[in-house]
Amino acid sequence: MADITRFFTLRHLRSDSSSWVLHWRRGKLVRQGRGIAFWFLPLASSVAEVPMDDRELPFLFKGRSLDFQEVVVQGVITWRVSDPETIARRIDFTIDQKRGTWLKKPLEQVAALQSQLAQQLAWDWLANHDVRAILAHGADALRGLVAGGLASDVGLSGMGLDVAAVRVSSIRPTADVEKALQVPTFEAIQQEADQATFERRALAVEKERAIQENELQNRIELSRRESELIAEDGKNGRSLAEERAAAERISAEAAADQKRLTASADADAITATERARVEAERDRMEVYKEVPTSVILGLAAQRFASKLRKIEHLNLSPDLLGPMLQNLVVAGTKKLDAGS
Repeated sequence: MADITRFFTLRHLRSDSSSWVLHWRRGKLVRQGRGIAFWFLPLASSVAEVPMDDRELPFLFKGRSLDFQEVVVQGVITWRVSDPETIARRIDFTIDQKRGTWLKKPLEQVAALQSQLAQQLAWDWLANHDVRAILAHGADALRGLVAGGLASDVGLSGMGLDVAAVRVSSIRPTADVEKALQVPTFEAIQQEADQATFERRALAVEKERAIQENELQNRIELSRRESELIAEDGKNGRSLAEERAAAERISAEAAADQKRLTASADADAITATERARVEAERDRMEVYKEVPTSVILGLAAQRFASKLRKIEHLNLSPDLLGPMLQNLVVAGTKKLDAGS
């Protein structure tokens, strides 16, 4: 927007660097340029200001596809002025000499012109494609078509306009059609999710079965090892019992042999003792064999007397003393005879 300063009957204009100003006086173009400043008489002058920066024009319009489905196209057109003098002659960019604003709405005219042309190009393309093709590849194709159509349009280039870029942000059908188109994909995704869930559950069941089989195999192996351990313990117990029995048998046999040897030795000792006693008794009896009876009786009485500690009664019968006295007399007689 130009900055206009008033000095009595004169006006001073100062424009931005992004604006092209054209000054007419009495119907003739006297000066023009970008970002210029000058004095002018308002009653004899006309001033136009053309923007030279890139401008963006959003568009949103509806079209119908080959299969009669409504489609909404949304995007942005970037344009600029390439010939400010030409467009100033075709579209009124005159500014108010007091406020510096446009007297009319030139940018809206340019926007309407480009939007209508882009809409016509898009309608023609949409009408020749079904909705699936439009949604699948429509954005790139439509962008190239609209950009090429606007760039090659004689009317725009003849007005001094250049199209810098065209962007198609979205192409969407109606909500019902979009939902209907999403159903197969949604069902396919749902089927894949169900299949993944089923496979995950099947894998979990398979893992659980493998775990149970592993536990069963472990239990079987533990039972087998326990049986082997019990059998080995029994075998070891039998071996230990047999060894103990053998040791006890050996001990018993050794004890029996020892007792037998001891008994044999005792028997031999007793036999030898008794034999010696018998022989001694026999020898003693041989000694007494030639001794008279009276001597024997005397010796017996002497021995008997040595064994007695106390004599309560002594009974001497005639039958006992008679022979004894007789023998005594005989013995005395023999002794006397021997002395004489």
